[in-house]
Amino acid sequence: MPKLIVILGDQLSPAIASLREASADDVILMAEVGSEASYVKHHKHKIVLIFSAMRHFAAVLEQQGRKVCYVKYGQQAGIHSMTDAVAYALAQTDMSEIAITECGEYRLHQEILGWSAHFQRPVTILEDDRFLCSKEMFNQWASGRQQLRMEYFYRQMRRYTGLLLDAKQQPVGGQWNFDKENRKACPPDLVAIPPLKFSHDDITQQVCQLVATEFADNPGSVDNFQYAVTGKDARQAFMHFIEQQLANFGDYQDAMLVDQPFLFHSLCSMYLNAGLLDVRWMCQKVEAAWRSEKVSLNAAEGFIRQLIGWREFVRGLYWLKMPDYAAQNYFSATTPLPSYFWSGKTKMRCMQQAISQTMEYGYAHHIQRLMITGNFALLAGLDVQAICDWYLAVYVDAYEWVELPNTMGMALFADGGELASKPYAASGAYVNRMSNYCKNCHYKVKDVTGEKACPFNALYWDFLDRNHEQLGQNARLQLAFKNWQRKTPEQQAAIKQHASVLLNKLEQL
Repeated sequence: MPKLIVILGDQLSPAIASLREASADDVILMAEVGSEASYVKHHKHKIVLIFSAMRHFAAVLEQQGRKVCYVKYGQQAGIHSMTDAVAYALAQTDMSEIAITECGEYRLHQEILGWSAHFQRPVTILEDDRFLCSKEMFNQWASGRQQLRMEYFYRQMRRYTGLLLDAKQQPVGGQWNFDKENRKACPPDLVAIPPLKFSHDDITQQVCQLVATEFADNPGSVDNFQYAVTGKDARQAFMHFIEQQLANFGDYQDAMLVDQPFLFHSLCSMYLNAGLLDVRWMCQKVEAAWRSEKVSLNAAEGFIRQLIGWREFVRGLYWLKMPDYAAQNYFSATTPLPSYFWSGKTKMRCMQQAISQTMEYGYAHHIQRLMITGNFALLAGLDVQAICDWYLAVYVDAYEWVELPNTMGMALFADGGELASKPYAASGAYVNRMSNYCKNCHYKVKDVTGEKACPFNALYWDFLDRNHEQLGQNARLQLAFKNWQRKTPEQQAAIKQHASVLLNKLEQL
């Protein structure tokens, strides 16, 4: 008897393990279901990309002669979850067993674990070998370590993949990490090279109409959707990045400019995380660009580190620590999100820029997420669960396995240091150094107190002071605490008083 092969919306790769195992008689199920589309208020661009990419992928499978059972959103009454979709497919054709590649979210994994008993059929969950590091491999690396740090994991992944190694298996350039060379601020006259845009075909237009109607209250608009929805177009977008953007990516990957949402970033994480790109292929193209002297080593290494370092590390950490990881709140942060997290309407220019482009494109690069919106959430003590849900909702590339550790661990330090060695807290001076946002701001970046003082400044010092018990022994914060202690009691009191005023009027900032 044939098997039912379940393909999820972020598994749109022809090389996915479950498709490799499929025979010509097997039925491939793909379903746009309400529970996956609405468990947070996903950005419209995210839903359009996933639904359209799913439909395009299904069409390719059908052209190859595969048997596809495709359930469109709202097409069949009573189908609200993947379990419902599996029941529907089994009712069409009796199949002996179910096969699926392991999913990316703990919540859905628990649902899948119940299928065998529910459907009285064996369920095979295959390893997702699109990732370079399996869960077992990560667990072996993590076993016995007091601290899990990405840098040491990254070095192992470099050795494992052979990327950017010399003939003696040592890092090219004599060091593993060139991050210090990747922190330059952009000259204000630097001309950004935007990522490729793609026009809508009939399938994408139909999906846009669906999303505009069914998800009208979600963030964003379908009118400016411009992303790739096929593997072919995603590869074209990435090659554009290699040929046009990568040379400047290394130097300016942390930089920010007013009204320049993309600079030299590829935006390809949304394609990679959906299955439209392959991480091995991407890394090989980046390494080849360096070896042919088209880009600098710090550009190539910086990009490869994001892929085989951070991306693989946070995925391993997520599956190692869940489900307890999601419930942590190290600083007991519970302040509700101000409304401008959904509108961008704030006098803080950096927050206005990062949030407005997020609402428009479902995109912001890693420094905007970490050091602008994440930093503000950390300093203001915003509710951890609400912030995690916000990041999961508003970014097109966000799936819980990658979003939760980056938000919980990196941005909010809510895990108490399981991922990062210190909180990524910073005053307005950091924003001023890495951007030109402060020159156009209502607030004065060099002022700590006073009506026009940059809110980040007083909130930064107040964050350190109110969390001294948890952070006072952190080796990487000793200089910051010494600088705080050098202030007179009168200065400290004035800063804490101003921070209290700010925290009481967050909505008006």
